[in-house]
Amino acid sequence: MMVTARKVTEDKDEVRYQFGFDRQFDRILVINKVNWETRSEDGNFDSAVGMIAAKIKKTWREQGEFPPGAIFAS
Repeated sequence: MMVTARKVTEDKDEVRYQFGFDRQFDRILVINKVNWETRSEDGNFDSAVGMIAAKIKKTWREQGEFPPGAIFAS
């Protein structure tokens, strides 16, 4: 399984990524920058959301900023 994401907006409170399987980018991930609450705009919190959010958070911890994109492959 491969989930890819690309950052589309970032402000002081949240960051949004388009994401999906095999670079389809058909869903939106929203991350609250204050408390790390993570949600999918379609209301479906499935494994794809969890995997790509974890990858983004790992990169944020390593680099100190939200990455322009992320890939999770298993």
